[in-house]
Amino acid sequence: MAHLNDFALGWFTPVLAYVASVTGSLLGLLCTVRAQQFRGIGQHARWLLLAAIAIGGTGIWLMHFSAMIGFGITGSVVRYGIVLTVGSAVVAVVVVGCGLFIVGYGEPTLAKVVAGGVFTGFGIAGMHYMGMAGMRVDGKIGYNIPLVILSLVIAIVAATVALWFTVALNDWRALVAAALIMGIAVCGMHYTGMAALHVSIGKGQEYVSGVDPVNFMIPVVVVAFIVLTILLLAVITGPTKEDIEVRTKLFERLNDPVRLPSHMPQDAGPGGQHRAPRY
Repeated sequence: MAHLNDFALGWFTPVLAYVASVTGSLLGLLCTVRAQQFRGIGQHARWLLLAAIAIGGTGIWLMHFSAMIGFGITGSVVRYGIVLTVGSAVVAVVVVGCGLFIVGYGEPTLAKVVAGGVFTGFGIAGMHYMGMAGMRVDGKIGYNIPLVILSLVIAIVAATVALWFTVALNDWRALVAAALIMGIAVCGMHYTGMAALHVSIGKGQEYVSGVDPVNFMIPVVVVAFIVLTILLLAVITGPTKEDIEVRTKLFERLNDPVRLPSHMPQDAGPGGQHRAPRY
């Protein structure tokens, strides 16, 4: 068995992965708070979609890819297939989005949170192992099944707790604490899955196809920066429910006809002539 190292670049990649997970989780939770304010309104679905991109795309997939930058194998280079790697990002966003829509529409219940958590947890674990299937090495990849099952359990528990956070919290301090917890859970699931991995190195003569993870990181960082900027601007500039209520009341007042009080004399008398008030 080859020696595997999840920290080939030191503590830089795990710290970067945790920061990415916390940042995406926090932005996603802020989006779900807005979604709660617009239940029954068209903007509800838009905020849930933004939350799915933040949590699934940044909080989960970007965390996974950041951690994989620091993964090394003694005796082999590590490359990644574009299709499966990018496909795993799409899977992360879709499954998180499905979980959010399961919980976010209608009245949130325990059954919805559990069902959404199980579905999303399976999806997150599937995203992880799909991304690992895109990894190319000079050797044969295998897994320790008990640790794979444990990583799946962690993913389900983490997803269930995260979905409960999306409907139960709205205070900013609680949101920050929840994002920190979600970051630990997502990283824990990832590194448990990585602990399940084992590689048997080949004879060292096989050509390893795919993209170098460091080179692939450049477009990933650019896209992530654009997405995070858009999400941050949406959260900062997006109107709250109170803003819309104030704006609606203002427009209603502007559109109401001006009515004279009942004690005021009429402007015109018989024949349309102006009638002056009598003293």
